[in-house]
Amino acid sequence: MQVEKSKERIILGIDPGTKVMGYGLVKENGQKLELLSLGVVKMEHLDDHMLKLQRIFEKTVNLIDNYHPDCLAIEAPFYGKNIQVMLKLGRAQGVAMAAALSRNVEITEYSPRKIKQSITGNGNASKEQVAAMLQNLLKFNETPDFLDATDGLAVAVCHSFQKISTKSGAKKSYTGWESFVKDNVKRVASPAVIAKKVV
Repeated sequence: MQVEKSKERIILGIDPGTKVMGYGLVKENGQKLELLSLGVVKMEHLDDHMLKLQRIFEKTVNLIDNYHPDCLAIEAPFYGKNIQVMLKLGRAQGVAMAAALSRNVEITEYSPRKIKQSITGNGNASKEQVAAMLQNLLKFNETPDFLDATDGLAVAVCHSFQKISTKSGAKKSYTGWESFVKDNVKRVASPAVIAKKVV
């Protein structure tokens, strides 16, 4: 049987981008959240897309090595009309995820709408509204130069809020099909039952 970890955990949140990557780190202790760090990685000065991806990877690994987060929460690329922009964002996200995987850090992905909804109660909230809510929640006064920093922080806080709601019996996440089946034996039909239904 797995021993449950202490209530304290560190969450790294990342808002991936190829011009600016935003990040935020929070320490969660039960219901209490504490801001550890937030900032941006600027890449506008880099012309080569591959160099940008390298910078994202290296910075993410540095953040993991410095803060030892228990998990990474990352914003999923939004669906836009520009395929090239989506492709670049997807690569940026993938490289940040690869950095976390290289350090065996658990990853959870959230849609931009889900993040805004969990922070402000409105899935269509502006970046400014998200930033203001985070300042109020985590009691910091400095206004980051880039709203990408608070976007990264928002992903981390969103992830923390999911854990809090899970504690009250909402949804549970699984590491794979086997762990789902183990916890839901009565909900999973056997192959014989499925065959009868098909016939």
